[in-house]
Amino acid sequence: MSHQSDLISRDIHAYLKEQEKKSLLRFITCGSVDDGKSTLIGRLLWDSKLIYEDQLAALEADSKRLGTQGDDIDFALLLDGLQAEREQGITIDVAYRFFSTDKRKFIVADTPGHEQYTRNMVTGASTASVAVILVDARKGVLTQTKRHSYLVSLVGIRKVLLAINKMDLVGYAFDTFESIQEEYEDFASELGFDEIVSIPLSALKGDNVIELSEKMDWYSGVTLLDYIESVEVADEASSKPFRMSVQWVNRPDQHFRGFSGTVASGSIRVGDSIVVPSSGQTSEVESIVTMDGNLDVAGPGEAVTLTLRDEIDVSRGDLLSATDARPAHADQFEAHLVWLHDDPLLPGRSYLLKSGTSTVPAQVTHLKYKTDVNTLEQRAGKTLELNEVGICNIALSKAISFDPYDENRATGNFILIDRLSNATVGAGMIDFPLRRARNIHWQSLDIDRTARAEQKGQNPCVLWFTGLSGSGKSTIANLVEKKLHDLGKHTYLLDGDNVRHGLNKDLGFTDADRVENIRRVAETAKLFVDAGMIVLVSFISPFRSERRMARELLQEGEFLEVYVSTPIEICERRDPKGLYKKARSGELKNFTGIDSDYEIPENPEIVVDGGNSDPDVLADKIVSTLLSSR
Repeated sequence: MSHQSDLISRDIHAYLKEQEKKSLLRFITCGSVDDGKSTLIGRLLWDSKLIYEDQLAALEADSKRLGTQGDDIDFALLLDGLQAEREQGITIDVAYRFFSTDKRKFIVADTPGHEQYTRNMVTGASTASVAVILVDARKGVLTQTKRHSYLVSLVGIRKVLLAINKMDLVGYAFDTFESIQEEYEDFASELGFDEIVSIPLSALKGDNVIELSEKMDWYSGVTLLDYIESVEVADEASSKPFRMSVQWVNRPDQHFRGFSGTVASGSIRVGDSIVVPSSGQTSEVESIVTMDGNLDVAGPGEAVTLTLRDEIDVSRGDLLSATDARPAHADQFEAHLVWLHDDPLLPGRSYLLKSGTSTVPAQVTHLKYKTDVNTLEQRAGKTLELNEVGICNIALSKAISFDPYDENRATGNFILIDRLSNATVGAGMIDFPLRRARNIHWQSLDIDRTARAEQKGQNPCVLWFTGLSGSGKSTIANLVEKKLHDLGKHTYLLDGDNVRHGLNKDLGFTDADRVENIRRVAETAKLFVDAGMIVLVSFISPFRSERRMARELLQEGEFLEVYVSTPIEICERRDPKGLYKKARSGELKNFTGIDSDYEIPENPEIVVDGGNSDPDVLADKIVSTLLSSR
């Protein structure tokens, strides 16, 4: 590297000590496609002489072979390292680069501009303190510019550098710069930024990157490097109350029990009081253990093991906190949610929510509204599509500890995970707990499910019949109930068509409505089981996620999935309600098996052939299996 301190050769220890004292700035570059984000950072590294000799040689060779600038250096290749990025001339993944100047150390996240990679941009912004938002001077403020600006504000970044790039392609015109600056500041006025600094530049030519450009003598502000070296950012994590998510209960032998994790915010000292919000138990820190020896104090980002003076109950996922500044602890909260998956959000569907080291089942119970990133207006909606942002209520299977995101970014964020694919489908920022969740408690009743079941002389359960329309599941379920009734069993049959005349008459047949349809039926079935009944549920219930959700509402062994396996050709030939014919002609939309998916059960307790077998024989088989398992 040609930009080096003399201390490297003279006194390496002094050099390293000097580096330790420098402040660190994390910043992100974002904006629309081809605004020049990678080129800008590449130029900054080049002009600052922060490129190693082997990198320089590789860059010159790659520029000739893969570059987009003819015989000139293509600075974007310093950041775009994936083969697909170099072939297409775009950024796909987040590229992180560390560099240092005499004044400061930096970690920059160069993020994609394409809309489909918005999830990557959110990832890069989540740890940044400053955003460099690029705008192509030829195109002005675009939809993706607004989208990224809104997301930057959403994740808590309050300082923005508006880099109006490619000024060389508009003749370095002041009027162009001024109009873009005014348009952006007008849009961003509602986003809550503390500071917006606008700089006209040409990343490719180096104008106003390191030194002020003579070609824009009308501009007398700071350069890009001047700004990032001097911008003041608070060390937010250090100023917040102590928080540490327990990643591991460290118990190598009977003489040692510690709680391992990374300090998320604040600091902790030996002798400090801590609390476990989930239980309310308190203790004092006896020691702070690390691989390099014990510490007297630990701060944000440090991986430590805390030992306590009292034997209190602490588990993985618990949030250790300062006793005088406790976090919220609730099983419901309101949050901003950014949807990151091609499959839309379905309120009522069970996802996994991961916050810190805690992972719990969760549902979006209500989508209050969506935010239009172009106008910042609130719009009604039942679901969120890829890259949309909404305000929603989320309910968890059990309470977790957290802070509102605007109070503590480290403990106020979460992700949603699809339970089948394990894909991250959403990223969220918690607004506040829903206090009403704390005011609702289970009422103790003298007569419980065991007493009700004993009175009826049976083991309550759910027989969940699933299959395509026309598979014969309602016919078979009806026969099963008759046979159980003849045996003196107490039963109730919930049929899909019948329920839609009452309980679910307000629901349509979109995926979101289907999820809510099954959620309501599953909760109803659970109440019948609590009453000691054998419940037969006959619904298409096309999605595995909702059938799993229904299963998880009940105790082990109380849910039996009955898959009525009938080929769609036979179902369509039967077509008892004429629905397949309407679906094929386009009169009926979102019909399962035609233009809406049916997910075949993976491990059902009972499988019957509804295509070629006598329904009465199948009903006998199901009754026999049920009674033998009880």
